[in-house]
Amino acid sequence: MGGGSADSVPRIGRAQMGEGVCFLDTTGVEANAALRVGRASEASRMNVGVAHSEVNPNTRVMNSRGIWLAYIILVGLLHVVLLSIPFFSIPVVWTLTNVIHNLAMYVFLHMVKGTPFETPDQGKARLLTHWEQMDYGLQFTSSRKFLSISPIILYLLASFYTKYDAAHFLINTASLLSVLLPKLPQFHGVRLFGINKY
Repeated sequence: MGGGSADSVPRIGRAQMGEGVCFLDTTGVEANAALRVGRASEASRMNVGVAHSEVNPNTRVMNSRGIWLAYIILVGLLHVVLLSIPFFSIPVVWTLTNVIHNLAMYVFLHMVKGTPFETPDQGKARLLTHWEQMDYGLQFTSSRKFLSISPIILYLLASFYTKYDAAHFLINTASLLSVLLPKLPQFHGVRLFGINKY
């Protein structure tokens, strides 16, 4: 391709970080006249790395940086808030933590359909739950494994701290099954008895 050295290639610009946004400073950069669309302003800046390239952001949100830690912290915070209520015993708090967690997980992952964003997918995501949209429907990804294991771990903790009491055990088991069964690949896109079909 060219016989020139790397030193002969003109520099395009330099990156600047400021207020959480990365800018590419292009002032003083000469461009080919055929590629120039319009006049550059004095402080022409271009945003670099601030926009996502996903058609549907729901597909990758659980792979975002820090989301798993935030999830664990929120579950721990829920447990601490329930522990601070004086008339709840330890077994009741663990069962409530498990049931509230699984209820929220069921509602947000398996019941609510569509996307809060306007997506250019022509309504393909409108009839899919968040779980079905996640990772473009691929099964057994790291985020799906994390969201499948976390209710199991919470169930084991709740069962241990309730000392396997029969009433707590039945409630916790029913709660666990209500969030684990919809996560199975066999139930991908399935609506039992027409519930949540539209």
